Amino acid sequence: MDTSPTTLFDSYEQDFKQFIETIREKLEGDKDQDGEQRKAALRRVEMELDEADEMVSQMDIEIQGIPQSLRPQYQTRLRTAKSELARYKKMSKDLNASLARSSLLGSSRSGTGYSSSDDPYGPSSDRSRLLAGNALLEDGSKRLRDSHALALETENQGADILMTLQTQREQIENSRNTLETANNSISRASNTLTSMIRRYRIISLHKNLGDPL
Repeated sequence: MDTSPTTLFDSYEQDFKQFIETIREKLEGDKDQDGEQRKAALRRVEMELDEADEMVSQMDIEIQGIPQSLRPQYQTRLRTAKSELARYKKMSKDLNASLARSSLLGSSRSGTGYSSSDDPYGPSSDRSRLLAGNALLEDGSKRLRDSHALALETENQGADILMTLQTQREQIENSRNTLETANNSISRASNTLTSMIRRYRIISLHKNLGDPL
């Protein structure tokens, strides 16, 4: 299990790149879509831009925990991500403005600019809104699954760390008990040696004086 200080940054950056790629495809995709299809695509782009913005914010937070020796290269990657995000935000804004102008001009020429509400497959129909809602629901479900997987991974990492700390604590306590036992043994041996030396000196003194023991 990878627990390096750059893991979360790399993960958020990967998610950001996936959002940006999806956004790029929508913004630079089929220019022949009708007005309502283009509007729906741009609405999805707005939501995906918000998600990409959130990923950049998370990268900005995670970079604070990266060691100073590695931080410069990650700061460069963060600046690149921010620049990309700003570019696609501007592109989305410009396309929305252009589409709004086109819709206004089209409305002026055609009188209404809206398809008949009697058409069950028209761009403004309930079916179109339902399909758009399903797409949003699928995107939300995927993000929820990803968040759940990340939470489980973090929980597992925490459990592994706690288990390691518990093992280390037990090892330290065992070592301390061993040292205490050794210290007690040394103390008893020292007392025994001291007693033997004292007795030897007494015996030697009596021998020198010619006293019987």
